[in-house]
Amino acid sequence: MTTDLPLLSNPRSERVRSVRSLGRRAVRQRQGLFVVEGPQAVRELLSYAGHAASDLYLTSSSAERHTGIVELAEGLSAQSAETVRRPESASRQDPGRRRLRIHLCSDEVLAAMTDTAHPQGMIAVATPIDVPLAETLSAVGDGFVVVLTNVRDPGNAGTVLRAADAFGAAAVLVSDASVDIYNPKVVRSTVGSLFHLPVSVGTPIPELLAACQQAGLRVLAADGSGETSLPDVDLSVPHAWVMGNEAWGLESEVRDLCDNVVSIPIVRAESLNLAMAATVCLHASASAR
Repeated sequence: MTTDLPLLSNPRSERVRSVRSLGRRAVRQRQGLFVVEGPQAVRELLSYAGHAASDLYLTSSSAERHTGIVELAEGLSAQSAETVRRPESASRQDPGRRRLRIHLCSDEVLAAMTDTAHPQGMIAVATPIDVPLAETLSAVGDGFVVVLTNVRDPGNAGTVLRAADAFGAAAVLVSDASVDIYNPKVVRSTVGSLFHLPVSVGTPIPELLAACQQAGLRVLAADGSGETSLPDVDLSVPHAWVMGNEAWGLESEVRDLCDNVVSIPIVRAESLNLAMAATVCLHASASAR
């Protein structure tokens, strides 16, 4: 199928400029779209959130190298085409599905669509996949979640989300004071984990923590000032790990809203960075189960 597609070869076209503009938050919010870069992330998008995939752009060499991804995309394209033809059945099956379009493009066009030096021959454009907070919390059960309060660095946010996925967190809850999860750097650093578990965004911190407590989660602040050491915390009950800013940690007002403040025992280093601390806490939660 891809060999029959016309080749997009003009790196200065309106389409290329439109995709590249999704690197800006204001444009993403206005258009309701974001970019997914690289074969691994695109594969996970198509496998776990295919209903959100809008457009797939890939080079000829990438299409030859990643035939499995192409087959996934072609299958979704056929399904979405059937949905477009039979909207009455679509409303019952997947009201969010839209037509997935596949585009063959030159290396120059693909490079012009992103701000990365090596986009790995493939990018996708998708609609947001975050889940309402109430719906997210209702599905936690006896599990655990991680809360990002004032996390501003895209790489850190993506790494925490990846760790949450790796250690079986039920969800990631991102406050309105944190980085946009659809920032291309966040999406890249999750390496596809963004599409594996529910993510809620945009809730103010006090409301977010209160909602966790109302859902029956014990809210644990991860902070070096904590008098309770990580090995002494009961992680067998449903709980939420609250992570703070990379530079100043958790504000006192946020710590006061939590049920307990927990510190990680450190032998020699002065401290752990956010991503490392989150990984240690999430591993402890997984081990307790």
